Amino acid sequence: MPTENPLDRWIAVQLGSSTKLTRDMLVEHQLRCLRETVSWARAKSPFYRRALSNINPEQLTRMADLQSLPFTTAEDLRRNSPPLVCVSQSEISRVVTLETSGTSGEAKRLFFTLDEQESTIDFFQHGISLLAKPGDRVLILFPCERPGSIGQLLATALRRLKAIPISAGPVRDVEATLTLMAQQRPTVVAGTPIQVRALARCTTQSLGALLQIHSVLLSADHAAQCVREDIRQAWGSEVFEHYGMTEMGLGGGVDCAAHQGYHLREADLLFEIIDPVSGQQLPAGQSGEVVVTTLTRRGMPLIRYRTGDLSRLITEPCVCGSVLHRLEQIERRTCSEVTLSPGNALSMAALDEALFSREDITDFRVTLHRATPNQLHIELAHIPLAAPEIETLLSLTHCTLAEMPVIRNACSQSGLQVRLSVTPSPLCTTSAKRFIRVE
Repeated sequence: MPTENPLDRWIAVQLGSSTKLTRDMLVEHQLRCLRETVSWARAKSPFYRRALSNINPEQLTRMADLQSLPFTTAEDLRRNSPPLVCVSQSEISRVVTLETSGTSGEAKRLFFTLDEQESTIDFFQHGISLLAKPGDRVLILFPCERPGSIGQLLATALRRLKAIPISAGPVRDVEATLTLMAQQRPTVVAGTPIQVRALARCTTQSLGALLQIHSVLLSADHAAQCVREDIRQAWGSEVFEHYGMTEMGLGGGVDCAAHQGYHLREADLLFEIIDPVSGQQLPAGQSGEVVVTTLTRRGMPLIRYRTGDLSRLITEPCVCGSVLHRLEQIERRTCSEVTLSPGNALSMAALDEALFSREDITDFRVTLHRATPNQLHIELAHIPLAAPEIETLLSLTHCTLAEMPVIRNACSQSGLQVRLSVTPSPLCTTSAKRFIRVE
């Protein structure tokens, strides 16, 4: 285990220090940047000019003072009235539109300057050095086509690390991607958990003997424990996870070889945990909703943005030597749950843990049809199976679902109907975020 995490060294340089990073250095930097960000946003953004009208930035001298600031929500981003952007359109280099995960609603639009994208590249370069080294061939399974996309930013970061990016993009055809892997021989794979697991589960014994993938980086969606374990066993790889969202500028935190939480990008982002119901800030170590404040963004800063992710902050030093705070693996998202019956909420994370315990299931798509009674339709993708094996798969999956308390209770209370079907493809969708569609 290294004596100093490369992210610590990188952040110390960002703070203008030639000495080892300390918490005192970080807190001083964060509070100064917080005051500057609040002053900037209040002066330049019509939205924050109104939201922060009663705030004196100079009085933000302690972390506890964060609670005096109002939250920014996903609805604020969708509405964008008044606008949140702080600079002219000519200074914006990248606009990202995030469609809602439901059946209706306005999309969220995020705006970034060239400097802000450069900062993300810098984070990617130092973060991925925890699992990749110069000369590694890195298969990128994130969107790569558009300038400023996560795949392009990661490819640039890898070149600076003197690694070799293989920009494949999201997996649309498992067999085609496996053929590409046989040709390109990646040593590192970076992609979404379900797509990477589908590749791992469909890897033949001969291809597995050919590949030498020592590390895998999972990002963009929840990675169930059984998903991580399947990848480890199939490829003999060490599995790392990255936490981030577009609202954070794509990069938020990454775990080290200790795999005890995401080391956070604390020079650029300030994290706190709140009670999702009361909105009150919670002490370190308690689980709640993750709230993030951007500290160095000028195009579209976000102040106390409620992510909807549920986790807890780990403040104890990591065994890798880092003083950066860590975020425990995201438990679930508040907006990824649907109510099946009173008191019974179902999440994708719970379904992942239940269904991916079966090695033959590679993906699934869920739709809740609101009716009397409600109907839960789950479409299963699987490894190649004969017809009798598919019937067995459906039967066993029905049993697995029936054992989930939330589904069992909903069936008993409100007559919820569960319907299963199969798709011939090993993947149901190429999108990064998976959710329960409600119709």
